[in-house]
Amino acid sequence: MSVAHLAALDPIFAECLRVGGPTVRDFSRPGGFPGLLRMVMEQQLSTRVAAVLWAKLETRLGGLVTPDAILALDDDTLRACGFSRQKIGYARGLAEAVTGGRLDFDTVHALPDEEAIAALVALKGIGRWTAEVYLMAAQDRPDIWPIGDLAIQLGVQRLKGWPDKPTAKQLLAVAEPWRPHRTIAARLVWHHYVALQEQAREQARKPR
Repeated sequence: MSVAHLAALDPIFAECLRVGGPTVRDFSRPGGFPGLLRMVMEQQLSTRVAAVLWAKLETRLGGLVTPDAILALDDDTLRACGFSRQKIGYARGLAEAVTGGRLDFDTVHALPDEEAIAALVALKGIGRWTAEVYLMAAQDRPDIWPIGDLAIQLGVQRLKGWPDKPTAKQLLAVAEPWRPHRTIAARLVWHHYVALQEQAREQARKPR
């Protein structure tokens, strides 16, 4: 219903659907500690590389990615699983926040969007983008609009035919009519952007 509603509101979503809509699986992530830790690890990595490294970590931990298990790993093992020196610090800090009681996911999950984001970004290594994507992917919150995401910025620019990358103010304004379905709007824009990127790569691989 919300996809059809968005398509009726703005023709860019009909264009998004033309290349095929995203599935829930495309964006779903586990909640709690493993979900947030995975998003920290995925920062600045391609989706494919991150998936391989996360699988390696899960194998190393027997499928149970818990705060205590992360704290028990040495730096070399974490590095081999895709954590940079900086991300190792973030991972340990996140694990310690959970074991020490400073971060309670049940409490965060019960908060309104902005309060939940504020609680998450209080942790070192968790920026607004990571917090927003966590709420979208792990909690399926319906009205998150991550304007700091480059694919959102470039995707909206392309779909709207704008000459320049939109500012934060422009992105907030253009999405105002899409409330309360901005999460689905973001997923459609993401999917369209990635699909066109893939098409461009395929074209570049073809012999001329």
